[in-house]
Parts: sequence; structure tokens; C-alpha cells
Amino acid sequence: MTNFKKEISKNIKCVIFDMDGVIIDSEKIHKRAYFETFVSLGLNVSEELYKTLTGSSTINAFQKLIFHFKLDKNPEDLVLDKRKRYINFFENNPDLHLVEGVEEIITYLHNKGIILILASSSAMVNINRVFERFNLQRYFSAKISGADLIASKPHPEIFEKAILLSNIPKENCVVIEDSDNGIKAANDAGVFVFGYANKLSEGQTLKNADKIITNFNILKKLI
Repeated sequence: MTNFKKEISKNIKCVIFDMDGVIIDSEKIHKRAYFETFVSLGLNVSEELYKTLTGSSTINAFQKLIFHFKLDKNPEDLVLDKRKRYINFFENNPDLHLVEGVEEIITYLHNKGIILILASSSAMVNINRVFERFNLQRYFSAKISGADLIASKPHPEIFEKAILLSNIPKENCVVIEDSDNGIKAANDAGVFVFGYANKLSEGQTLKNADKIITNFNILKKLI
């Protein structure tokens, strides 16, 4: 399944990875943590509404829900509540694993001397948990959390910052994303974006990706 919008450079020097759904199959535990929090608040969040939150930071997701349901709640408190639930699932799920083929492609790109940057909407504390558990720190030049930025995906700020940190022209960078919000952020940052079709990333069309991929092996032919 392919969908070209921009031509990929023949001289890629930086690859910017999303984390949840691209590096780690954590979408299920994020969703479980969210819905447990919704239940505790007495909220009936439809699957359609939940899909619009995918790729956004947790704080932005709860700000949207507070507005939608007209809640008298502090979004920071809801973030902490959801995070506690996520941490519990993360630490007590021995089957949590990296996305198939991603460690191989990360190693391949790193060995080629390509700069790798992590640009995730997750909080830095959660990013660090993943990197420590799966020993990924050695591969990446920088990690950016959308939770630390003014705006979250679909705003392009996170990718604009990643490109700035890479010190590489955006024409020589690519992004790998699994959510429509993340793809829009990459589009608006003007950088080529692969849409990774993760079966666990429910309801994401990837229709605005420059190329849709179903496995990471194809990147060896393109980068």
C-alpha cells in the first residue's frame, strides 16, 4: 500500500521516529489507561472521539475532553491519574515488546551513520522508561517529548525542533509516524513522512503520509 505526496531525498541523513506504535507496541496499554481514567470520571468516550486523541500529548487530550464534556477538572491532575495507570501496566506486562523489525532498522540506520531522533507525544518519563527497558539510548542523538512543548501534534513544533537539533536540512530528513495527527505535524513541518501501518493503531488512515509502509525492511531500499 503506497501513497506518494513528496519525493524522498536520495541523501537521507536523519530519521525522526515517533515512539508509541512505531518503536514500541504500547497502544493497547495507553488505551487501557485512558479508558480506566474515563470510567473513573464517569465519561462515555466513544471510539470515534478517542481516535482523534491518538498522537496528541496526554495534556492536550485531556484539555480537549474537558472542553468537550464541560468538566470542572484540572487537566494536570487527569494526566497524573492516567500516567499512574499506564506505569502500572507498563511495569507489570512482561509481554510488552518492540514493534516487529524496528530494532533491526534502528541498528541498520545507526550503523550507516544516520542521525536518529525520537519525537514522541509521550512524557519524557515514559520515553525514558522505554529506552531503559529496551536499551535504545545508545542509538539516538536526541529525544523530544511533546509534553514539554507549547503545542502538541498535530502542530508541527515537535518536528521543527527535531530538525533543528539534527542540524540537517529538512529535505534530508524523514519522519516515521503511525498516527494521522503525527503525519499532519510532519506535513506542516515540510518533512517527508512514512506512515507505518501498525495494526494496533486503531482508526488511523495514514492517508496524508508521503509513503505508507507495512514493515521496516523497505526502508533499507530507500535510505
